Amino acid sequence: MRGQSEQSGWLRGKPPPVWTRIAPAVALVVLVLAQALTPGDVELGYFLAALPPVAAFAYGPAGTACFAAVVLVLLGAPSLGVAQARGSDLATVAAVGLLSVVIAWVRRRRDAQLVTVRTVAEAAQLAVLPPLPERVGPVRCSALYRAAQRGTLVGGDLYDVRAGPYGVRALIGDVQGHGLAAVGTVGALLGAFREAVLDDAEPTAVAARLDRRLLADTAHAMGASAEPPELFATAMLLEFPPGLDLVRIVSCGHPPPLLLRGSAVREVAVEPGPPLGLGLAGPVAPVAAVELRVLPGDRLLLYTDGVTEARDRTGHFYPLAVRVPVLARDPAGLVRAVWRDLAAFTGGGPRDDVALLLLSLDGSGPEPGS
Repeated sequence: MRGQSEQSGWLRGKPPPVWTRIAPAVALVVLVLAQALTPGDVELGYFLAALPPVAAFAYGPAGTACFAAVVLVLLGAPSLGVAQARGSDLATVAAVGLLSVVIAWVRRRRDAQLVTVRTVAEAAQLAVLPPLPERVGPVRCSALYRAAQRGTLVGGDLYDVRAGPYGVRALIGDVQGHGLAAVGTVGALLGAFREAVLDDAEPTAVAARLDRRLLADTAHAMGASAEPPELFATAMLLEFPPGLDLVRIVSCGHPPPLLLRGSAVREVAVEPGPPLGLGLAGPVAPVAAVELRVLPGDRLLLYTDGVTEARDRTGHFYPLAVRVPVLARDPAGLVRAVWRDLAAFTGGGPRDDVALLLLSLDGSGPEPGS
């Protein structure tokens, strides 16, 4: 997904950086040269005994074993002039070298397990939140997602843009909770949305289908658990009807989108309906859709409350609407600029999931590469 956090190449099965691989060898050479340049009564060679454990974090078991063997030769051969190690000293260094080989083997096995886990996580991410294309029908889009829970790629926020017989429809939502516990609800909502894009003629009917999905999941979970679950979500639905320069918007308790028109930015006045899944006595009818005329150059920025409820060290909320006019001029693209600005504002990133979705009709941007 464009905008996902970049993962370590080491965890993707790529070799570690070059400096990591050559550091033990460089240290070995430096110590040997230093011993050669010091007076004969000063021995630095015994520092070589500390290098095999370092090599265990740079090489595999075979490479660590070879490195430990080289250290033993340097310490045990008096003719080399590196050290004058004897039986018990050499035995100790040999034991350290053997332990280093074991450490290298365990590390290599752990790295392989991490690669497997990362691969599975990325497969789950692609299944739940596949990458958005730059264009869906006449609508251009760019998006960014950051999960709050470290080590996960999918959390409690969601978005999607799909074309269907009734036009292009977009969804952004925020499931109660975040992290792995919310992934199942995210998957259920996205599946219901993708079916509704094909079947339901009105955006309010799409919202009603999502609401029924959550109510059904809640009822199923209540039957399987003694503790009643709390499954609800806020969502914003947009529909771009074919051949019309307008967008229909339905809010289900979600923050209103921002309309970027020229240098002006304003919140779209949308009557908020109840969040999805809160119909205790049955499905709740969503509010009527709001129609907004879209002019050439207009852009709609949708976001989750992980953006606007992020705080700085003094407790102030992130002023998204104030910052967008400045960030919209960033050549890297608006969604990336918002994330960088948000990370700087909060001192490393918010503690909640963050989703951003930028939409416009054909010919009115988002910027390339955003």
